[in-house]
Amino acid sequence: MTDTHDHPHHPRHIGSLSVHPLALGGNVFGWTADREQSFAVLDAYAEAGGNFVDTADIYSAWVPGNSGGESETLIGDWLAARRNRDRMVIGTKVGGGFPDKAGLSATTIRAGLEASLRRLRTDYIDLYYTHYDDETVPVAEFLSVLDKLVREGKIREIAASNISAQRLAEALEFSDAAGVAKYVAIQPHYSLVSRDTYEGPLAEVAARHGLAAVPYWALASGFLTGKYRPGASVDSARAEGAGRYLVSERGRRVLTALDEVAAAHDAAVATVALAWLTAQPTIASPLASARTVDQLPPLLAVADLRLSDTELKRLTEASA
Repeated sequence: MTDTHDHPHHPRHIGSLSVHPLALGGNVFGWTADREQSFAVLDAYAEAGGNFVDTADIYSAWVPGNSGGESETLIGDWLAARRNRDRMVIGTKVGGGFPDKAGLSATTIRAGLEASLRRLRTDYIDLYYTHYDDETVPVAEFLSVLDKLVREGKIREIAASNISAQRLAEALEFSDAAGVAKYVAIQPHYSLVSRDTYEGPLAEVAARHGLAAVPYWALASGFLTGKYRPGASVDSARAEGAGRYLVSERGRRVLTALDEVAAAHDAAVATVALAWLTAQPTIASPLASARTVDQLPPLLAVADLRLSDTELKRLTEASA
């Protein structure tokens, strides 16, 4: 295992946490990647200097026979096997919307956290997200319980995923006024082919309060890897999701621009798509997942790719 300090990339900051420029998505662990593949991907990511792994208590409850927590369990087993918990930054989530794990009541959050800690085989979570906002619960209620868990040392920093600009602002203002734990990050849906899901009011609230963003679907279900082309068939659980971008004129425009910039840098299309995201305001580390070790290098390469202002502008205009 190499130490992160051997690597030239600049770590990104999320509150008090220092993270690699690529967040590794754990949604595939226990879904399209079995135990052996998951361990191999995690090993390769860590050996490349990666330290930021993202999961949730409901991954992968959508698979028949699974109950959720499979991803956390695999990551926990890997952390225990490699004895590297202290150098990894683990993000997980609560309130993901399945019947027994839905909502943000104090009871759900406490029970969710304890279950995640058990599966991850750890006594603290570095970055704990409210997975989906629950507007039936006042921000004061869920932030107060999260604050207690931070004080108990079970959570280092808190974050929000899938929340409106209005509720995010309300939560941040409450934390400031009450002196309780405050969101330091947001995990929005954001990519070159999905800009309005973050840009605008949500990104403005994040910027105003100094939040770091960790965008999900950063590669649009694989569309922005460039492997989905007119007439190409790809064996992937997500092929249908990626295919919908191909039929749009914007999707094709974006691919053309990505191809040009990628060729200029002798880089993979995926690396360029992630590099564009990384250059946007508030973005700390885009999230991407790898089912196999050979899918990792183009993702990790984002740490070393800097695009010129002209290239960034070309991509921004193509994706407008």
